[in-house]
Amino acid sequence: MTEEPPKDESTSPEKLLIDNPSDFQFHAAYVTYSDVFDKTTDPEGRKQLNLSITALQQKQIDYATFYKNISQYRKEESPQYGYGRAFIPTQRKRDWRRKTQKQERIRRHKK
Repeated sequence: MTEEPPKDESTSPEKLLIDNPSDFQFHAAYVTYSDVFDKTTDPEGRKQLNLSITALQQKQIDYATFYKNISQYRKEESPQYGYGRAFIPTQRKRDWRRKTQKQERIRRHKK
């Protein structure tokens, strides 16, 4: 009488709960995996993320390979424009004093 709905292959895979807080490197990789998994909507992408984290847990791949595998999904997360240092304009004290004196002179004679 009750029919189960047919299981589609197109359903999105579930997030794996295999975190190991005692292993710092794996925990950091799992947190990254979790964030990327939550933001990815593509079922094929989620499947690849699951395969990558399970391979890392079973020591089939190293951490560099894991991050390389998930990097394509992390780029969708947010565009990164570069990691260079921010430019902070500086000024010598003498230049600042000259500029201030000039502004004061102009203001004084404008009256």
